[in-house]
Amino acid sequence: MDRGTERDGTATEYAATGRIPLAVVVVDRAGLVSHWSSGARRLFGATKEEAIGHPAVDLLPVSGALPEDDDISPYGPYGTYDDAGHDLETSLDGRLYYPTAGRARLTVPERDRVDVLWWAYPLVGPGPERLLVLGADVGRLQQEAAGEDPGFDRVAPAFALHTDFPGAEELASRLPEILPSMSVDESARIVGQILELGYPVLEFSQNDRVPVTPDWGVPRRVERRARRERAARAAAHGLPAPAEDPDDGEDLEYVAVRERLEFLNEVSGRIGTSLDLAQTIVEVSRAVVPRFTDVAGTYLREQVVAGEGFPDGVPDTTTMWHRVALEHTDEPGRWDDVVPVGEAMPFPAHTPFFQCMTSGEPVLVPRITPEMGHAIASQFEKRDIRPLITGRSMLVVPLKARNVVLGFMILLRHPERVEFNDMDRVTGAELAARAGLVLDNARMYTYQESVAETLQDSMLPQIPRRMAGCDITTRYLPGTLLGRVGGDWFDSVKLPGARTALVVGDVMGHGLNSAAKMGQLRTAVQTMAALDLPPAQLLRNLDDLAQRLGDNHLATCLYVVYDPLAGELRLANAGHIPPVLVRADSGHGELLDLPTGAPIGVGGVPFEEVRVRVEPGDRIVMCTDGLVELRGQDIGVRLAVLCESAAHPAASMDEACDTIIRALNPREGRKDDVALLMARLNGIAPVDVAVHRLELDPAEAGRARALVREQLRVWGLSRLADTAGLLVTELVTNAVRHSRDRPVELRLVRGETLLCEVDDDSHELPTLLDAGPDDTAGRGLRVVSTLARAWGTSRTGTGKTVWFELTLTPC
Repeated sequence: MDRGTERDGTATEYAATGRIPLAVVVVDRAGLVSHWSSGARRLFGATKEEAIGHPAVDLLPVSGALPEDDDISPYGPYGTYDDAGHDLETSLDGRLYYPTAGRARLTVPERDRVDVLWWAYPLVGPGPERLLVLGADVGRLQQEAAGEDPGFDRVAPAFALHTDFPGAEELASRLPEILPSMSVDESARIVGQILELGYPVLEFSQNDRVPVTPDWGVPRRVERRARRERAARAAAHGLPAPAEDPDDGEDLEYVAVRERLEFLNEVSGRIGTSLDLAQTIVEVSRAVVPRFTDVAGTYLREQVVAGEGFPDGVPDTTTMWHRVALEHTDEPGRWDDVVPVGEAMPFPAHTPFFQCMTSGEPVLVPRITPEMGHAIASQFEKRDIRPLITGRSMLVVPLKARNVVLGFMILLRHPERVEFNDMDRVTGAELAARAGLVLDNARMYTYQESVAETLQDSMLPQIPRRMAGCDITTRYLPGTLLGRVGGDWFDSVKLPGARTALVVGDVMGHGLNSAAKMGQLRTAVQTMAALDLPPAQLLRNLDDLAQRLGDNHLATCLYVVYDPLAGELRLANAGHIPPVLVRADSGHGELLDLPTGAPIGVGGVPFEEVRVRVEPGDRIVMCTDGLVELRGQDIGVRLAVLCESAAHPAASMDEACDTIIRALNPREGRKDDVALLMARLNGIAPVDVAVHRLELDPAEAGRARALVREQLRVWGLSRLADTAGLLVTELVTNAVRHSRDRPVELRLVRGETLLCEVDDDSHELPTLLDAGPDDTAGRGLRVVSTLARAWGTSRTGTGKTVWFELTLTPC
């Protein structure tokens, strides 16, 4: 607008214009410069590097009208401008509560004295910015204006509401250009305050004010061409080439692109700090609010959230999308009830979300109209989200990895904020591409971790807490630094004669290979334990198997057989940590002195068996080296702590295990996984065991049935007599039929269940058959399988054992 006013009030055109180069400076709450434009460098002489982070009072030697009167009007008096009142330091020290303006003359090297007009705005809000200063060299402008009108004697800075002059809306939309290198949310907040406090104008007279529009000079490409022409002319005349100004020609498009690149670089540094999927989702959402958008909702496909692997196929209207994060700048709680995090829902085909997820491209909606708001809200049952979305600008960006849509983000801006444009669409697409890659990395890590944990859990047995004559409690702790999958394991196997095998082993190394090796060895131990091999022989066979597998994995193993009837432990060790035996009578824990033996897989090394007497109530503690070995600490000290903590009185077996873990768990986290097995050796009293020898005569089946009935009557278990008698008859009949020379042995054990075992000298194990209606045999084991709580067979050194269990039902 180029209008002046003559003294008679007639409007006249001036050569002077409100489009002038501006110096833009932002000062933070500490009085330090946080933004220094290229115009400020030209006007005040300091480079950006010399200004940012330095006190503003040292860089802005501006004096002008800034009276201290508390009752001054918001737009201040402008009667005096030449070195009157206080300088800008009063504003810079944080005591400015209203917009004010002034004029000063300063000396700039090589430019003599410069006439400067300045405007100062106090800033409020969550950001660090506390003062905005605009400066302009208007000495030349004043000379031109005075030349047109001799009666014109001044050009003064002033303020006016942006609605007070024509073209206000266009000027208001261009206000963000004043702060080209600031983030979107920061510049929008500052511009909003400028519009509210008063737009900077040039006051040529009492009644005529020209709004200031920033002049950024010629476009960058034009300036470059002009510099090349000047350089060519200088070279033609033998003159030195003119110095280039790095800030010349920095047009708005270039600045906007640079700002977005800086934003994307900053976002890239803030996301992906963890491979945890939940944390990554939160990082992605918070990275764009409030700088790029005011609301960010993140949706992921059901398979991604569930950790089920990479989703297949193009999404459709039946695809379920989980809302996994929602960040916004609205008042707290405004979105929580309407669009809660965790909700899963499909999206209809008519929505922009469906278009984004199926095309894999961003969808831009400049403004959500009431009609579109109604269409979007129709999918939310019993909730009206129209007040939250109508009138806002929306950008929907896909989260893709390997050309598959994993999810999408819904970005919304407040109605009063500048709407999304095509450049924002490109920025959002690049942001989503980086976020999608980070999310996919987290997804793959979560999926692989889930697979590894599933594998580990499948290989660790579900050990019964009560076995014949003993109670068992276990703990498995995965390594926290080197991976959650390892080769540690524990196990228990039921053996004939009411005995129990206890096993703890450790395959050296970590990862899936070690876990797979562990699964092979554990299965082999179970198989060989069912053959009732002596401990030393079992380890010998296990070592031979490891040699045949040939994958160069070493393992340690401790194998213990507990006989509750004899009150004895039989142990063999293959390079493992020795067990701790806690005596019930003294409460003292001691490491058992066992031959160390060589690890499984070394080959050619003998193993020795040791027998240890135990009493009812004693406890044995078996663990892997991850519990007691710690770099920088003496293993002897750690083993002493193990003995002490194992002997610590505890109310239960679970609490006893937890006490050991707490005592030996390092503060900095474990590097190795830990397997811990504790067994309380209760023993079996002689009165709870009945053993009978039966001759190899079919008539002995009847005698066995009578013996069982009488023993159950003595034990008060007469209700089990019919069932137990029937099952014993079937087992004894088979044993007498297949036994060779040695008498059949019938053994009854009363414990948590009623255990019945029948031994004979035949090594042929009976098989469960499917007998037809005309078959005369093959139904015995079918009856046992149907009526017994559990049953099984196992080979022994002298033959085999067939057993069954019944749940106790006292009479």
